[in-house]
Amino acid sequence: MNNLLEVNNVSKYFGDFKALNNVSVSIPKGSIFGLLGPNGAGKTTLIRIVNQITMPDAGSVVLDGEALSQKHIMDIGYLPEERGLYKSMKVGEQAIYLAQLKGLSKAEAKKRLKYWFERLEIGDWWNKKIQELSKGMAQKIQFVVTVLHEPKLLIFDEPFSGFDPINANLIKDEILRLRENGATVIFSTHRMESVEELCDDIALIHKSNKILDGKLVDVKRQFKINTFEVGIRSNNQLELEKEISEKFSVSKANFKTLEDELKLNIKINPGENPNDLLNYLTQKGEVSHFVELIPSVNDIFIQAVNNS
Repeated sequence: MNNLLEVNNVSKYFGDFKALNNVSVSIPKGSIFGLLGPNGAGKTTLIRIVNQITMPDAGSVVLDGEALSQKHIMDIGYLPEERGLYKSMKVGEQAIYLAQLKGLSKAEAKKRLKYWFERLEIGDWWNKKIQELSKGMAQKIQFVVTVLHEPKLLIFDEPFSGFDPINANLIKDEILRLRENGATVIFSTHRMESVEELCDDIALIHKSNKILDGKLVDVKRQFKINTFEVGIRSNNQLELEKEISEKFSVSKANFKTLEDELKLNIKINPGENPNDLLNYLTQKGEVSHFVELIPSVNDIFIQAVNNS
């Protein structure tokens, strides 16, 4: 089986409110899967179902080929958006306690914690209380206790909240390393730049419905606009712009360069060869900039939600 997790036609009601409507997603083994959507879309409900905090009213969930059951709790690590550490407990004592809840012996928990505390350079926090730590420092502890038991499936809900750029980058690197070592990751966030950097596959939920999913590269291809950002130097920019506008769909472009040049977004028809456009432009002037405009995850998110 190539998928670690399969959510099949899951629906969930809270009273008369339908939080999830017949949602299906498949999460490939060894991938980072971006679970996206506006606030209130149903993402957290789906995550809670996978964690068996709540049960679906219809549909099923399969983990590694088996119907999801209580025994799979040990196969999942969950970092919730609302953190759950005990503020008055010491860091080391709390980390060992939470590791034991996930099935590790005290000796094994200490061994793994030593590794992670050294790796993240937080060894001197062992005897501190959580309430003595900054939000970002506490977040590092929460990350460690989430991954410590080496689960098959890791679920990170807004994992970079509270981190400065340096520590956010550190945790990104650790998430990528965990995937390389065989973990499968569900990554839920509103930070679309992090989705660009980390995710192999995505699903977008809006108003309780899944409105798109697939490999990120395929989703980007689906939203491709066949437009190229062009910079071209010419002795008569106004005349050149007029000539290009008569042949192509054109709009003004805005990008930074060191020279004065004509900057345009030029759209070609689907199936037309970009090389033909480039050859045409080189006959009209000195082409200094020629880049295909690939839709960002943020652009896709906004367009898909608005279209739905």
